[in-house]
Amino acid sequence: MDFKELLYIEDNDVARITLNRPKVLNSLSMRLSDEFVHAIELVRKSTDLKFLVIKGAGDNFCVGDDITEMGLWGDANDIMRRVRYYQNMANQLEELDKITISAVDGYAVGGGLEITMACDFVIATERARWGMPEVDVGITPGWGGTTRMARLIGRRLTKEINMLGAIHPAKRAVEITLWNRVVKNGSLDDEVEKFLEVLRSKNQQGLRQFKFMINRGVECDLYTAQGFEALSAALTGAVNGVWEIKDSDKGAGVSGFTDNNELWKRRRALAKNFWVDKD
Repeated sequence: MDFKELLYIEDNDVARITLNRPKVLNSLSMRLSDEFVHAIELVRKSTDLKFLVIKGAGDNFCVGDDITEMGLWGDANDIMRRVRYYQNMANQLEELDKITISAVDGYAVGGGLEITMACDFVIATERARWGMPEVDVGITPGWGGTTRMARLIGRRLTKEINMLGAIHPAKRAVEITLWNRVVKNGSLDDEVEKFLEVLRSKNQQGLRQFKFMINRGVECDLYTAQGFEALSAALTGAVNGVWEIKDSDKGAGVSGFTDNNELWKRRRALAKNFWVDKD
């Protein structure tokens, strides 16, 4: 895809996506949304990229879906299909095995705010503003404004933000744990680079494991979540060199199947008809 409404740059270990419709406050046209999906897929496929930074061109991050195009979405089924397409976009962003950062200046409302909620970290300027004004357009959010938000800040605040539609200052997002940090106006890029320097100093496999088990663990009960922690601890030991376990196969089962050797034949002979009722 040729990017026309989005800037995509791979800068060593960092992918940089810039939503590039500054004249309309980087609203998400159907074209821009398609380009965003494609850019996320490029990041997903890469094993060289470790980080993703998303920002908006000009003085704003993103004001969400381009309302002027909604008449082109089609009938109710078409609308549902497009919303599910956007949900998948946000899910893919959230599931990346890279650390993702939203760098927010100006407005991040509606779909723009939903993008920030699918990222791992959000750094915003003092002048940044955010909210979910869909209620006054007579529509409801489709890909995170109620679901991810409630998981991040709870149902009571999520109802307030969505049902009132107010536009809030950046510091409020930090206070309610929706965003991470507010920085001085004009310092956003520098602060993002400083943050990337800190992240680069870490064990990158460790960061990937943290992201995976926190994202998955928060969606399940405590004991299941602890299972992710236990498996992550074992994986950490393995990648740090203590991977051999005395009674493990060390790959013998896979090679046995491939070679059709005696180990494979014996195992299958013992198991194939065990406790299988005979007709």
